[in-house]
Amino acid sequence: MVRLNVNPTRMELTRLKKQLTTATRGHKLLKDKQDELMRQFILLIRKNNELRQVVEKEMTAAMSDFVLAKASLPEAFIDELFVLPSENVELAVIEKNIMSVKVPIMNFEYDEQLGEAPVDYGYLNSNAELDRSIDRFTSFLPKLLELTEIEKTCQLMAGEIEKTRRRVNALEYMTIPQLEETIYYIKMKLEENERAEVTRLIKVKNMGNAD
Repeated sequence: MVRLNVNPTRMELTRLKKQLTTATRGHKLLKDKQDELMRQFILLIRKNNELRQVVEKEMTAAMSDFVLAKASLPEAFIDELFVLPSENVELAVIEKNIMSVKVPIMNFEYDEQLGEAPVDYGYLNSNAELDRSIDRFTSFLPKLLELTEIEKTCQLMAGEIEKTRRRVNALEYMTIPQLEETIYYIKMKLEENERAEVTRLIKVKNMGNAD
């Protein structure tokens, strides 16, 4: 480790000791933050995996019904069915602070009747597969939104974990050792100067006694 290029004085020694104390304290705080971020990240990843399996299973079932519906219904009818939305759906996104990481909280708001009649169309022109497909798509929308929220949170937290890890490593493997080595060098240099000064004084005293 290359030491800092400073003058070996007591003033520099005092300054570097303060820097070392600050760096050591900062390293501990960042390490604690990194550990807590990792703990929360692992919990979110587990929740994400569980929810993703549920959503994928429900989405697969909904898509299977939709494919069957398309096979027995005119394509023009299905196109007209989804041209205009029958309900207004609002998405409000606010931010939440988790260990200095701003993560999204998504609030999904829609008419209560959406679950009962998600799309306004004549059931006589439809079939069971299309009805079931629309019901399934509507039912897992809140879960899909929750999954989106969790995955975005995981992405942001992963970035913060990596940034914190780099800062922890920089302090642990570069800044702190560099300060420690420089402090050691200054101490040795000051002690060497003190010994040289004592030796010089002894010689001066001996010369005075000889006279």
